[in-house]
Amino acid sequence: MKKEYTISVFSEHKVGLLHRITVIFSRRKINIESLNTSESEVRGIYRFTIVINTTEDMVKTVTKQIEKQIGILKAFYHTLDEIVYQEIALYKVPTALFANGDEVEILIRKHNARILTIEPEYIVVEKTGHKEETKQLFRELESYGVLQFARSGRIALTKQIKEISAYLKDIDTHHKETANDVVTY
Repeated sequence: MKKEYTISVFSEHKVGLLHRITVIFSRRKINIESLNTSESEVRGIYRFTIVINTTEDMVKTVTKQIEKQIGILKAFYHTLDEIVYQEIALYKVPTALFANGDEVEILIRKHNARILTIEPEYIVVEKTGHKEETKQLFRELESYGVLQFARSGRIALTKQIKEISAYLKDIDTHHKETANDVVTY
């Protein structure tokens, strides 16, 4: 049975690595629902957060294939109940909406969103939450007129503390030891 999985990939910062990872999904006809890349808590180590809908057998296979790539240090997959996650969405709406009463402002507050910038022609609103929450605010703002909309990929942390933290600590220690090695002839 298919369900949503979040894959966390820890890697070195190498050109072409993202392409090699996405090819693994393309070959298996798995659509990437969300993708985010960023630095991790360990200097020099980068994190890819990838969301897919597939079977558990397939996510295991894909995770193993990702780990075989040169430059990949470790990959983990998680179900929704094993992670804490968020997305961020930005909405550009006409400033004129706010001149016609408090209706839009009340809507923004109801969704725990906030105003990032106010310009003469537009206002940018920010909403942090799960995909369903950011989509709901979009649907409600749509009738007022949304000039632009953008949503980030998922960012996620595991609820389990030992597995990833211990692994990354080992990587960090290894990087520091390697950096301190002096070759003498």
